[in-house]
Amino acid sequence: MKILISDPIEKVCVEILKSEGFEVEEATGLKPEALKDKISAVDALVVRSSTQVTADVLAAAKHLRVVGRAGAGVDNIDVEAATRRGIIVMNTPGGNTVSTAEHTVSMILALCRNIPQANESLKQGKWERKQFVGTELSGKTIGVVGMGKVGREVAVRCQSFGMRTIGFDPVLSAEVAAKMRVELVSLAEIFAQSDIITVHTPLNDETRGLIGEAQFARCRRGVRIVNCARGGIINEKALLAALESEMVAGAALDVFEQEPPGDNPLLRHPRVIATPHLGASTEEAQEKVAQQIGRQLADVLKDRGIVGAVNAEAIQLAMKKELKPYVLLAEKLGSLQAQLMQGALKTVTISCSGNLLTQAQEVISAAVLKGIFSHVMTEPVNLVNAPAIARELGVVFVEKREAEHADYSNLIGVAYETDVEKRAFAGTVFGSSHLRIVKIDDFHFEVNPEGHLLFYRNIDKPGMLARVGGELATAGVNIAGLALGREGPGQKALTIINTDSPVSPEILKKLGRMEGVFDVRSARL
Repeated sequence: MKILISDPIEKVCVEILKSEGFEVEEATGLKPEALKDKISAVDALVVRSSTQVTADVLAAAKHLRVVGRAGAGVDNIDVEAATRRGIIVMNTPGGNTVSTAEHTVSMILALCRNIPQANESLKQGKWERKQFVGTELSGKTIGVVGMGKVGREVAVRCQSFGMRTIGFDPVLSAEVAAKMRVELVSLAEIFAQSDIITVHTPLNDETRGLIGEAQFARCRRGVRIVNCARGGIINEKALLAALESEMVAGAALDVFEQEPPGDNPLLRHPRVIATPHLGASTEEAQEKVAQQIGRQLADVLKDRGIVGAVNAEAIQLAMKKELKPYVLLAEKLGSLQAQLMQGALKTVTISCSGNLLTQAQEVISAAVLKGIFSHVMTEPVNLVNAPAIARELGVVFVEKREAEHADYSNLIGVAYETDVEKRAFAGTVFGSSHLRIVKIDDFHFEVNPEGHLLFYRNIDKPGMLARVGGELATAGVNIAGLALGREGPGQKALTIINTDSPVSPEILKKLGRMEGVFDVRSARL
């Protein structure tokens, strides 16, 4: 079998693949047409971030079984096109964990001791010792937003400096955090208590702009901000304003909303230090990911197992068409839970009713967990690693099987418990592909789990829906579907509205202030 390496990579990858008996060709800097010519005859492709593996390129592949990315991000690979062609896409999450954590701590030290500014001043022939007085880390509180692999490594290193470590993570259990000597707190407490805040979350709809004007206003005056995760998690305009008002004493940034950042005013601010996305740029990290991708490719090509696959589940499930819509439904139920739940997740109970689902319990459970953790993890989550992530985070997941259900031939149930609430969801598939949520808590209805959804509880009385609909109409939000579940006339009801566009936070607040309307939330599926 033949493997093409189209981006520069450490030699250890080539050595591993050749030792396994593969023919390896290294051809970097290929133009699209040249890449298409090369890829037509290979069984595997190894890339980093430069090669663009487009649908057009994949269409030229006649024997390609796997694309391996030496690194975490797969933005340069058309995963959907690869999946349709039965091509496995895999990456190497975790290979750059230590490097990113060390870079974060380096940025914290440089920020607190004014090292870049002092260095530049001295090189200009100045001796300004009083101007660059710093602050010690010992005794300070570091707030870690996102306690995934990188966040945990940062916490460990900060503890070695004598720092108090507090953390926020919606799925990490208090028991696991305690073993790491990290005090789990709410996001609000992170802002209120931290001397330094560092973020280590993925960038998605929930985390974009996670720290903005309102959050800076809650911080201790003189807080320092560090972002070595993803640009966009911190609102850059709000950060600049907080720096100007001296609410924020300084910021260290390795990532930006736009990269390269161009003429970004943050780069000109005297209390900002910045690097060009260097978190994973160490010799050791590059060596690790080269080793990982070499071993992973060898394993999959020799049918020894799949590790680090982004889309292997889709390929495996393509052989069972009758199960595919249920796997999608399970993932949507998990995603819905992640978006609606409040508090720290403790337990997830996943139940399957019906012969089709009870025989596929493990896959359904993994799909639910994938839906949950994809919203909160920095590394890619798939059916293979979702259960392991749950165990690693201390989240207990319980599986239940029921041969029959009184009302549905096949039904997926998801119930969860956090430190502040308990909720339950259930869904089924009508026909061959019509996904429906049929139960939330004690309310029964049929909801299409697609697109933008608005959820609110209300008192069941005339005019409630009209008032909500009026607010949506005024905001230019069109209603695409409606479902209502109620306890009885004049009692509590749960209303779910499908909308053609997202409902803004401002409108959500307006709805929540209506008399008789409460617990207003939104989700996107």
